Amino acid sequence: MKIASIASILALLVAGCVSRIALNSMGEIIDNGFVVLNEEQDLDIAEKAIASDLKLLESVMKSDPENDHLLLLAAQGYASYALGFVEDSSRERAKLFYLRGRDFGMRILSKNRAFADVRDKGPAEFRPALASFTRDDVPAVFWTALGWGSYIALSLTDPEAIADLPKVEAMMDFVADREPSYFYGGAHFFLGTLYGSRPKILGGDTGISRKHFQECLSINKGKFLLTYVYEARSLAVQTQDRALFEQLLTKVDTTSLEILPELRLSNAIAKKKARLLRFRIDELF
Repeated sequence: MKIASIASILALLVAGCVSRIALNSMGEIIDNGFVVLNEEQDLDIAEKAIASDLKLLESVMKSDPENDHLLLLAAQGYASYALGFVEDSSRERAKLFYLRGRDFGMRILSKNRAFADVRDKGPAEFRPALASFTRDDVPAVFWTALGWGSYIALSLTDPEAIADLPKVEAMMDFVADREPSYFYGGAHFFLGTLYGSRPKILGGDTGISRKHFQECLSINKGKFLLTYVYEARSLAVQTQDRALFEQLLTKVDTTSLEILPELRLSNAIAKKKARLLRFRIDELF
């Protein structure tokens, strides 16, 4: 009986180890999949692959739902998928994916009790709680904020969504302060768009916007082409500077995807968005 019990325990331990090894292996495969996707320049291939990879990722997460690494990949994946492949054709679908990405990120951040206690409260309580995070938390804060902020940008007729914008701004301020170079200066990219897309009466500030875009380009050395696209669609349009608009989009058009091989996909998406913006030039100016 004792031998049988020991054998049962050993069997359970072995099963648990095998399960963890399998999950770790799948996590590595998904990691590598995202790396390969980021190097892809064919948008049709990338769109099909990323949708498949996201569902595979969620399947793996069913067995390990509190795995921070997998949750972060999901937050990043859904925000990136919505931005790159959905929002230009279906704003409503994009909003759903942005919220999905935000919620995966929130599951990581809400493990911090100081943050969890204020996440649904006002900006006055929300902003100070971000100080409880460290530099290690920057990726989760960034991708959660990107998904959340992008959802708000598509929901400007929803007062409840707009009311959350100061929280998103606080999160990006945190990233810009703790690790400004994260994701090619992504926090400055976001803040430049935020300040550049709103009129002054609603908190916009073209001077602050320019500074953020300049800082972003300084960090990524002009290689992250979405920076130019979002400067064109926010700052250039808001100031009605058609010459700047065309200059920025021409920069995107004429830059080789090989300028940043590890991010060909993002830059290919930037080129697609630049073409779509050009089609609207007479409407925007």
